[in-house]
Amino acid sequence: MARPLATGKQSVNLAPKGPPGSRIRRDPPPKVKEVVVRDPEERDARDVAIGVLAFALALFVIILAFAAWSGWTPSAYVLEI
Repeated sequence: MARPLATGKQSVNLAPKGPPGSRIRRDPPPKVKEVVVRDPEERDARDVAIGVLAFALALFVIILAFAAWSGWTPSAYVLEI
């Protein structure tokens, strides 16, 4: 077999000697704030309660507006206790 011809270039050493040093001075990265993960069941229960209350309030306002439009007032009734 033939031997490869010798070249004038030197071989490159690809093995790292250590981490390359950075010449740029940097501040350390900011600390990451801890994210508070809430329980999904508690969040869902709160969302349902808010939704039910919002729907009840909207229904009350619609009934009250219709009653005022039709001429009904609470002073039309006398309660005797």
